[in-house]
Amino acid sequence: MSDPGVAVVIEDDADVRNLVDAVLTQSGFEVHSAGSGREGVELVGKYSAAIVTLDVGLPDIDGYEVLRRIRQTSNCYVLMLTARTDELDTLTALQSGADDFITKPFRPRELRARVAAMLRRPRTEDGGSAAQSPQTAPDDSEPGVLQHNGLALNHETRTATLTGAKLSLTRSEFDLLHDLLRSAGSVRTKANLVRVVRGHHYREDAYISDADERAVEVHMGNLRRKLGEDSREPKWLLTVRGVGYRLAPKRD
Repeated sequence: MSDPGVAVVIEDDADVRNLVDAVLTQSGFEVHSAGSGREGVELVGKYSAAIVTLDVGLPDIDGYEVLRRIRQTSNCYVLMLTARTDELDTLTALQSGADDFITKPFRPRELRARVAAMLRRPRTEDGGSAAQSPQTAPDDSEPGVLQHNGLALNHETRTATLTGAKLSLTRSEFDLLHDLLRSAGSVRTKANLVRVVRGHHYREDAYISDADERAVEVHMGNLRRKLGEDSREPKWLLTVRGVGYRLAPKRD
């Protein structure tokens, strides 16, 4: 990465904090570290951080509250650090607006890969799906716009509308929805969708954990809520039990 910007590490464990600091510094970031949540929030605002690594368990306020405060003023990438044995941490992190999570203990190579995957996704001013400006919406007549039952996605500008109203999607939600629209009704397994969210470093033979698949389920649940999906008559997202998801049939 060349001049990726400022990173803030919010972690009370000095050993983990120093490890993450070293990995991000080697990746080209200007790194600032904090041992508490309140200090971390201040650093994010002070230095206009591009990316934040955030521990769930902090001595003053927990990571979810820190994330809530960060999201009030910043659309930076947030990578949550969670306990390997606590799946609830993972699900809560994604539901709270984190871009990704990584479980402890982790390898420096995996942290670098997760950060690189996030930075490949465009950022926005409002924290939703990326766009050229906050007011830009997909033009249904443009080539490359995928449409389905009133839903329109433009991957070039990373904008989405539903019956003309702009949708505010996270990066992962947009990527998942785009993948399903491109698949045109073909079933996408949870493992397929994990790779969509994680990026290119998840090869076809890479291990997909239960936590990874549960994370996809959380993203899909968030998508259904934002779309206003009716579980009795779904218009966009169908669950294929034991396998994954596919696009619902087109309606007249």
